[in-house]
Amino acid sequence: MSSPNPALRAKPLVLVVDDEPRNLQLVGGLLKEKGYDLIMSASGPDAIESAKENFPDLILLDVMMPGMDGYEVAATLKKDRHLRRVPIIFL
Repeated sequence: MSSPNPALRAKPLVLVVDDEPRNLQLVGGLLKEKGYDLIMSASGPDAIESAKENFPDLILLDVMMPGMDGYEVAATLKKDRHLRRVPIIFL
């Protein structure tokens, strides 16, 4: 698997992960307004799959989620050689 070149993107891609739909709407709306491309995810496993498919430039990650919390998601992503350098900001 080879990662797509983020330098070729027109806009930075941000993966927003939160199990609360209102938080996704709020953060997504603010980032969209500032010109970012977004991927929204409501669970840890979905976030991991989305990150592997899309190679975001930044991940905004909720800590408290049912099932797989943000710390587990971050640990899994940091083990992936293509994703380990993607910055993660916990919300």
